Amino acid sequence: MTKKALIAMSGGVDSSVSAFLMKKQGYECMGANMRLYSNEDIGEDSTNTCCSLDDVSDARAVANLLDMPFYVFNFQEEFKEYVIDNFISSYQHGVTPNPCIECNRHLKFARFYKRARELGCDLVVTGHYARIEQDENTGRWLLKKAIDPSKDQSYVLYSMNQDQLEHTRFPLGAMTKDEARAIAAENGFINAKKHDSQDICFVPDGDYASFIIRHTGKTFPEGDFVDEQGNVLGRHKGIIHYTIGQRKGLGISSDRPYFVCNIDVERNQVVLTHDPNRSSTTLYADQLNLISIEKIEEPIRVKAKIRYHHNEQWATVSMDGKDRIKVVFDEPQRAITKGQAIVMYDGDLVVGGARIVECH
Repeated sequence: MTKKALIAMSGGVDSSVSAFLMKKQGYECMGANMRLYSNEDIGEDSTNTCCSLDDVSDARAVANLLDMPFYVFNFQEEFKEYVIDNFISSYQHGVTPNPCIECNRHLKFARFYKRARELGCDLVVTGHYARIEQDENTGRWLLKKAIDPSKDQSYVLYSMNQDQLEHTRFPLGAMTKDEARAIAAENGFINAKKHDSQDICFVPDGDYASFIIRHTGKTFPEGDFVDEQGNVLGRHKGIIHYTIGQRKGLGISSDRPYFVCNIDVERNQVVLTHDPNRSSTTLYADQLNLISIEKIEEPIRVKAKIRYHHNEQWATVSMDGKDRIKVVFDEPQRAITKGQAIVMYDGDLVVGGARIVECH
């Protein structure tokens, strides 16, 4: 019996080519676009977002060209709860979230996967650049980096569990973006030359603070900029405007630039340092999800990333509670940020990941 696949079609070139490749492999495919928000909800009239009417139209056009049924799933309520509300709450508590990880965790590989099962589909397919394989010896499903390191998205996929990995396919994991665009052009896809969507789709202008103020209707009080000794350096315009490691937009006159090194929510203070390399060796992270191994019994050696655009660094990982880990880096790491993910690698394999909650 022919297997069925539900393709998450954003309207971009990657998901469109993924649909084409699955059809070529003989799967019975259907496409679906996730309606995550309306532009009015985020105060954005532009079509430069991944959920605009143009994106839905592009996705539908490709589905029609490939002779696939096409659906639009309304996940606005879930997206607000799990992604937008979490995003806002994190900044209010001095934490810097990664909404793409939360969207993958709660929407693409949870709600979307559930809908796929309801439609009788065996697989969920997305345009992510990563690879999924099964370990022939252990039977575990493995998440691996994409062949093209410049496009690898394994970092934002670390929260996937074994069931999700077994029933997900990433057709682009073994190719480059240029190769994907070439396939789209050869097959006359309307979006073959379409630009990639914004990283934070619901904040297309990148102004996180204005989005939070507009969305909550709240004002966030000014407070003191202080140095690491507690000396007042000036006034900040509200803690939601700042993240760890930030240099620009501080408005502090000095012969040397300042960098944000801590956000003290209780005192409503933003702590600054002159040291651009102020760093930490140890971090703690919770909400651990392991992929290539079942559990960590003894300390293990890994290479770890503390943010999406970060070069992996050698570290030793040990358990510090039920789903909490302690990570000690061989070399101090700059701007370790609460709320971001630490993702652990063994070569191309994703060992697992967790949410950073503390560093020293």
